[in-house]
Amino acid sequence: MNILEKYMKRCLDLAQLGAGNVSPNPMVGCVIVQNNIIIGEGFHEKYGAAHAEVNAVNSVKNQELLKESTLYVSLEPCAHFGLTPPCAGLIVSKKIPHVVIGVIDSFAKVAGKGIERMIKAGIDVQVGVLEKECRELNKRFFIFHEKKRPYISLKWAETSDGFIDFDRTKSEFGGPTWITGGKALVHVHQMRAVEDAILVGTNTALKDNPSLTVRHCPGRNPVRLLIDNHLRLPNTLRLFDGTVKTIIFNSLKSENVGNTEFVKIDFGKKIIPQILKMLYQQNIQSLIVEGGKQLLESFINSNQWDEAHRFIGDKFFSNGIKAPEISGKIVHSEKFDSDQLFIYRNNSN
Repeated sequence: MNILEKYMKRCLDLAQLGAGNVSPNPMVGCVIVQNNIIIGEGFHEKYGAAHAEVNAVNSVKNQELLKESTLYVSLEPCAHFGLTPPCAGLIVSKKIPHVVIGVIDSFAKVAGKGIERMIKAGIDVQVGVLEKECRELNKRFFIFHEKKRPYISLKWAETSDGFIDFDRTKSEFGGPTWITGGKALVHVHQMRAVEDAILVGTNTALKDNPSLTVRHCPGRNPVRLLIDNHLRLPNTLRLFDGTVKTIIFNSLKSENVGNTEFVKIDFGKKIIPQILKMLYQQNIQSLIVEGGKQLLESFINSNQWDEAHRFIGDKFFSNGIKAPEISGKIVHSEKFDSDQLFIYRNNSN
């Protein structure tokens, strides 16, 4: 690892501290170095708050040192006025002579404009240090702006013999069929805490009566999404408790009732593109699809997914509802006691 990569790696470590708090903004870290000594650093801590570059600059005790320093940042500094002033302008005003950038921002209002502004001001700008890692950190942000849809993660648990549920009667509805244990459950809630929204279908809502909230770790709740064509689900379900913003896609009405939003879509057409379009319009950058089988397979068959989280428990059902079949590159695996997680990445991305 060379000296540029060393400081960019520190930027990435800092950026990760903003996970779960900055969406729909990207996670960004910034380090300021003078004579091979870090004199300032910062990260984007919360959506609407100061950007990483601002926090790093403000942390430098002797501001005169900025004129002989190098600023490292994991994502191209912005050049537009949003909720905060442009960071490229701040860098120019502080007369920082060298800037090293991990990856160019694909957001249309930035997209090279920050780099252009700094170069015009005479700043020496270098781009592409740990670019792959910087892009991976903000994969949700990049997919959202490049494909005009949220980053989609599929998630399910299956038994060792490949079933996600047994054939239940109505008397057995009302709670999930537990396939994996407590450590895997905590991991699922950690996953929820950093994603913007979570989607289930009518049958899963009825059978499992899920809350779809974060309860086993710190973090914010994702927006709950439900498909209920004819609005036939009973309002006694946990999804209708009004504690978390909930969007219900249906064929009957569009209206807001407290913390619940009803969105009318055309069930005579493909519903996934309609849902994804609406989520893009609402600036929801990431989505967990949590089942059941029909909903998961609709995303798989239409190739509308980015990664899949497949948990395998040590239980055996012998028969029941078969788990979805997924093809893709396994990019990570992890053990949780007797349970195992495999994360797949879509080969077409």
